[in-house]
Amino acid sequence: MTENIYSSAAFSLKTRGQKKASPAQPQAPLANDTYRTTASTPKPPARPDPYALVAPQLKELRETLLNLLGSSHPSLTEIAKYYFLHPSKQLRPLLVLLFSQATNGLGSGWYLKKWAAECEGAGGRAEELDRPLTRADVLNDWNPNMPDHTASFQSSFTLRSPRPPHQPPLPPPFPPALHVPTVASPLALLPTQVRLAQIVEMIHVASLLHDDVIDKSPLRRGAASAPAAFGNKLSVLAGDFLLGRTSAALSRLGENEVVELIASVIANLVEGEILQLKSVHADELGIPGLSPKVGQDNWNIYLQKTYLKTASLMAKGARAAVVLGGCKEGEVWKEVAYAYGRNLGIAFQLVDDILDYEAGDATLGKPGGADLQLGLATGPALFAWEEHPEMGPLIKRKFEQPGDVELARDLVRRSSGVERTRELARAHAEKAREVLGVLPDSEAKGALEVLTERVVKRTS
Repeated sequence: MTENIYSSAAFSLKTRGQKKASPAQPQAPLANDTYRTTASTPKPPARPDPYALVAPQLKELRETLLNLLGSSHPSLTEIAKYYFLHPSKQLRPLLVLLFSQATNGLGSGWYLKKWAAECEGAGGRAEELDRPLTRADVLNDWNPNMPDHTASFQSSFTLRSPRPPHQPPLPPPFPPALHVPTVASPLALLPTQVRLAQIVEMIHVASLLHDDVIDKSPLRRGAASAPAAFGNKLSVLAGDFLLGRTSAALSRLGENEVVELIASVIANLVEGEILQLKSVHADELGIPGLSPKVGQDNWNIYLQKTYLKTASLMAKGARAAVVLGGCKEGEVWKEVAYAYGRNLGIAFQLVDDILDYEAGDATLGKPGGADLQLGLATGPALFAWEEHPEMGPLIKRKFEQPGDVELARDLVRRSSGVERTRELARAHAEKAREVLGVLPDSEAKGALEVLTERVVKRTS
């Protein structure tokens, strides 16, 4: 009905005041008709390669990231940097950078954020974000940040002199109070947003270090996993060390909302691991396990775990990037970023669960079929359970008996579990693409649209 109303209105506006057309003789086309047709056709928005669009920033991110990982102990530094030295998808920092580009200039606080960044640059304070988190002389300086105003300390300590005062250049003029939402230049990434991209990558790598210990994984990204190379204890400590580094780096961003968002991500990762432990070891822990039939509870646990372990970092990382760009409470851009990241993250993990059945070790860079070996029932197995009831007992005993893993893989192959999981991934990717419709057209928006397609089609 609505379409007919709009069509009629458009038609009446078009024909109002025009004489009714009478049968006419064919007319020769004007010489510039082709030009008029071409000029009136709207140019489709650009859809660049997501990684190519921010390739320089990703390269710089990898190089400067190592400055955050320095430790007083070389062994800890080596383990902390281990996964960073191997190539990765860098999907999480990619999301932060793309959403920063897609929304910078839209939030009501953008000009203030940009002005503050320009002031820091003019005052020589921008390098504070990139300085190492641990000073080399920290053990020789009893308290570098507290000047001595107590006479009793004069004979006990030789205090470091404070930095000599200097007069910074005049800051840029304050931005106008009137804010007109418009996408900023693609190059207008704030230093805090680049640092946020590094932080989310550090959290991701910390989670990989811990996951590989819990899952006893021998491979990661086609090489020996950190536990295989350094042992479980050092790998756990390296993951903890990275999380400590992220906490220090977060404090430099100067945005409480972002600190809360990213801190909640770390809590979500732990909650997701506990939820997975609950579903796998329910009997040993005395916790009610899976029901005899496939029910909503089984899917709720699976999708909740997927959000906590994978999608939370993408969703809250993207939202934090928008906050750093000046988006304030009640502005829609934060919700767009969160909804996109959540749905893209779930789609990504669903495809990852499919690849565990379809791809081999060489393609994945980690052992294929690991989920069944760990006793995990992911999307393909849950869908197969609906078609083959004999899958239920296998899931309940966590595929522990001889032949259970092989039988489960066969049941998945004989079912539509993989196809239905892929359809579910497409549905979440489509939801992610739909929310982008709120954003104005830009190269970054086009790259985010391309990303929703690639996540579903990926083979590794």
